[in-house]
Amino acid sequence: MALLRSRDHRIIAGVCGGIADSLGWRPTSVRILYVVGSILSVAFPGVLVYLILWIVMPLAPRHVAVE
Repeated sequence: MALLRSRDHRIIAGVCGGIADSLGWRPTSVRILYVVGSILSVAFPGVLVYLILWIVMPLAPRHVAVE
């Protein structure tokens, strides 16, 4: 399974939602862990990693309804 930014579970760019989807976790849990990890690492590396993931991770394709 590829790591894709989520279209359904997004607040800013869908990075944490995409990570949650690929791990099978709830998006809220991933967001909380990401914020806590960023704070414990003095915030800057967390923001930088998020921005890099935003650029590198492709956006998930749209779901097409099948009739």
